[in-house]
Amino acid sequence: MINMSEVFETNKMIEQENLDVRTITMGISLLDCADTDLDVTCEKIYKKITTLAKNLVKTGEDIAKEFGVPIVNKRISITPISLVCGSCCKIPGDYVKVAKTLDKAAKEVGVNFLGGYSAIVSKGMTESDELLIRSIPMAMACTERICSSINVGSTKTGINMDAVRLMGDIIKDTAEQTKANDSLGCAKLVVLCNAPDDNPFMAGAFHGVSEADAIINVGVSGPGVVKYALEQMDKNAMAENGSNANFEVLCETIKKTAFKITRVGQLVAQEASKRLGIPFGIIDLSLAPTPAIGDSVADILKCIGVEHPGAPGTTAALAMLNDQVKKGGVMASSYVGGLSGAFIPVSEDQGMIDAVEAGALTIEKLEAMTCVCSVGLDMIAIPGDTPATTIAGIIADESAIGMVNQKTTAVRIIPVVGKSIGETVEFGGLLGYAPIMPVNTFSSERFVNRGGRIPAPIHSFKN
Repeated sequence: MINMSEVFETNKMIEQENLDVRTITMGISLLDCADTDLDVTCEKIYKKITTLAKNLVKTGEDIAKEFGVPIVNKRISITPISLVCGSCCKIPGDYVKVAKTLDKAAKEVGVNFLGGYSAIVSKGMTESDELLIRSIPMAMACTERICSSINVGSTKTGINMDAVRLMGDIIKDTAEQTKANDSLGCAKLVVLCNAPDDNPFMAGAFHGVSEADAIINVGVSGPGVVKYALEQMDKNAMAENGSNANFEVLCETIKKTAFKITRVGQLVAQEASKRLGIPFGIIDLSLAPTPAIGDSVADILKCIGVEHPGAPGTTAALAMLNDQVKKGGVMASSYVGGLSGAFIPVSEDQGMIDAVEAGALTIEKLEAMTCVCSVGLDMIAIPGDTPATTIAGIIADESAIGMVNQKTTAVRIIPVVGKSIGETVEFGGLLGYAPIMPVNTFSSERFVNRGGRIPAPIHSFKN
């Protein structure tokens, strides 16, 4: 049983340490909106979203005001749209019309983002999947609140290299279509391996086919809270015995802090579920940074003991942090899901930006870190003239890490048209700004153009 005293205990975390509920995300199944007529399908989609989510934003604002817990975003995730529109969309332009309908519905109910302009193609692509994928550049260019995700691999099925190669082109085309806004469309597009069905965070959120008709998922975040707890831990240890705390104390401190953060999310999720009359799904406890000073995963790694993210020991520190966050979270809620761990987006984390600018952090080191964190290469700006085949190679590498390690990995990379190494790009808001990072210039063209599928690893056979 959660009581209000647990919320009062977190007041200092909220006021001084940037604790917030990052998102309340309503998942909505659109499977019953499918129709052979495109206009009818769009009408059904609009009506269902605006009916179920009409009170989502107000409810989130009311809970935030009453409980004193900031709820930063109110969002929607939908069934991967290629599953809904296969019988009515015959050309990419048809999918663009659906995207505009989704954008209109998102604006009507007032949510920040709507995720699920998506396809699951880890083993192969249907005609509908390919049409959806080819529509992404135009859809990202003509909408404001739509996020797109494509799942190109899984531990069970392997990696669809045809889809990987295609996504290299799609990311380049999206950058070109949105170049007037520094290729911002790519910030709303992510390529995943082992994508979860219940992720509340954008851009990878979609409502899986195994979910109920509608669900409430909550993402809670508090990098600043963990940083403060670790600073106090070492301060106390130094006062008592003249040295930093050992790893046992360090791990216990992270776990206890993650427990408290998750309890706040649990309270908000249960209250939102009750008020909206929609079942509670999961709590995603992810240390998701923002550009705000003190709200940084990189700063946590520095508290643990590395001079900058990227220094030797960074991957081990991140692995430990991720594990302790999960352990603390699962003790606080029976329904921890989504991604639940540490995010390492470059543009959204001032500490990561500082590490890049100091020369401590490279894409190659970030790739190593993704082996042990909760997502992948996230919000990384690269030169606009990077070849599509190189981007496809980066996606293949990340997908292989996810496939072999049975974890979610992702690539959200922005080839900023007209920008080169040494320049910066400003995305604004929670997306922050990023230095343009160098990419290995040796070619992967022959590799990614082979086509076909990389088989699933031997340990995928569980039956």
